[in-house]
Amino acid sequence: MLEDISSEKRLKSTMSRYMDANLAEQIMSEGEEMLGGRSVEATVLFSDVRSFTTITEKLGAQGTVKLLNDYYTNMVECIRKEVGMLDKFIVDANMAGFGIPVGHNDDEDRAVRCAITMLRELNIWNRQRESRGEPPVDIGIGLATGDVVAGNIGSPKRMDYTMIGDAVNLGARIESACKAYSAKLLISEGTYQKLKGTYRIREVDLVVVKGKTKPVAIYEILDFYDEQDFPNVMDVVNHFNSAVRHYRKQDWERAIEGFNRALSFHSEDNLCKTYLERCRILQEQNPGSDWNGVWVMKSK
Repeated sequence: MLEDISSEKRLKSTMSRYMDANLAEQIMSEGEEMLGGRSVEATVLFSDVRSFTTITEKLGAQGTVKLLNDYYTNMVECIRKEVGMLDKFIVDANMAGFGIPVGHNDDEDRAVRCAITMLRELNIWNRQRESRGEPPVDIGIGLATGDVVAGNIGSPKRMDYTMIGDAVNLGARIESACKAYSAKLLISEGTYQKLKGTYRIREVDLVVVKGKTKPVAIYEILDFYDEQDFPNVMDVVNHFNSAVRHYRKQDWERAIEGFNRALSFHSEDNLCKTYLERCRILQEQNPGSDWNGVWVMKSK
């Protein structure tokens, strides 16, 4: 009996490292039924450190480990506060789930709030690093909502509670898309449609991600920016949205005018610059009446 109690404490202690302690206790009480494998709807969060190889070359082994430990200390706490579950670390990336093992009626909002807080905490940490003469760390975050299979997966000697499914793959692709769209936080159409809160959002594009054939809308959330980093946010968003509507109608002149108007409110908005380049290329190519405005992503 003492051995069973000790084993239970060790398991609970381990689970509490990657999820809220109250959630870990609930899972322990429900036992194998919850851990055995279920199909549920969840919101998946992927985040990734940019230019990590370059960073490690400068820091060396011990410096890299310290950097990652400091970074993840901040990021994991953001996940825990929103009662998300840290699924895994993938060196400089991490994956988390909201809605597993226990769902809430606002898991999409929890994931979005978590991502916003992660980026705000990163800004604070970067200011501390810069005051010590250390380079800042940049990340991208992608969110996707959909059905996943969650449960203990692995071998008899090594099991992890994790999730697999299309939403997981889509979340990873959307995080990667942040680089193409000069964004820090992108979410899927499925996440956007289920949000209950109000956020500063713009629709970025209709894309077909690597490995898929059906287009999905992706959106950028801008709430983590302050006025200094992204001035006149809503003016930019309103002119950008109008320009995108003209872009999809192949009204290139009005689209170009709209993106330039958005840039007049924030000259460093690289997404507007990306669309201006597209407009000029498409204007020359004349894609034809069957063009649907969908952008096909060639890379992961």
